[in-house]
Amino acid sequence: MKRLQVSILVLGMLLAGQGFAATAQQEKMKTCNADATAKALKGDERKAFMSTCLKTKPAPTQQEKMKTCNADATTQALKGDARKAFMSDCLKKK
Repeated sequence: MKRLQVSILVLGMLLAGQGFAATAQQEKMKTCNADATAKALKGDERKAFMSTCLKTKPAPTQQEKMKTCNADATTQALKGDARKAFMSDCLKKK
């Protein structure tokens, strides 16, 4: 009986935690809305801004950049100093 109560408690906490976590889209909406408010946009101007803002992709994270650059370096079969130079340049660009 005690195990059942603990299991139900853990399950309830997991479900409650998921309800409070904001999705990436919700975060994007919050950011775009704050930007539109800061620019004092109204009406059609605001709608156009929000549409454009929500369609733009966020800048890639450092981890995503590293993954892409690493894959490119592997595809080019780079090793040693050549790989280091390529990775450095690649991470600065993206």
